[in-house]
Amino acid sequence: MKKITRKKHLEMRLQSIPSHPKPKVGLEQYTTPSIIASDLIWNAFSLGDIEDRNVIDLGCGTGVFAIASSLMGANSSVGVDIDEDSVRLAIDVKDKLNVGNADFIVSDICEFDWDCDVDTVFQNPPFGSQRKADSGQDLKFVRRAVDLNPDVLYSFHMASTQDFLIKYYEENNLEITHIFRYNFPIPKIYDFHTKEKQDVDVIVIRAILK
Repeated sequence: MKKITRKKHLEMRLQSIPSHPKPKVGLEQYTTPSIIASDLIWNAFSLGDIEDRNVIDLGCGTGVFAIASSLMGANSSVGVDIDEDSVRLAIDVKDKLNVGNADFIVSDICEFDWDCDVDTVFQNPPFGSQRKADSGQDLKFVRRAVDLNPDVLYSFHMASTQDFLIKYYEENNLEITHIFRYNFPIPKIYDFHTKEKQDVDVIVIRAILK
């Protein structure tokens, strides 16, 4: 597999990753657009968090961050998701893209066993952008990421919760080094959606364990 050397080429490769085949409202499944995923992965690569590193993508969906990490030279990448339909599609995509060192596991992120070294964690968890009942799920992902003891964590959150998150990360022995900002488009895919598309301001926090 030839290593990608330009961000635009990475974005083009990620465009071939389909959206969730059967999005489930209870999991708040929204596919990360290729332009956002490629930008974040490129930044992570520039910071030394991808190449020759062991990467885990929690709540991987159709596998965009695990696959992108492998394309950018990760030593290994593993995607974990509770949704079997999404994982099945992620496996199909990585085979079509000839990404040999990406693996996928069907499991609740809090229940899967992992005793190998983890360098970098990516996660785009449900963050309650549309349903208050889903709020707080992103914090469960942060706690699980801390349990894995990675060198660095990249986690998506609602931008409106930034002040709370800064305090929360500090209280959980995480030092925030960077905050990336994105305008995340959410299409009308669930019955409770009233607009064809809604743009949501999100942040991605890069943090290291103290």
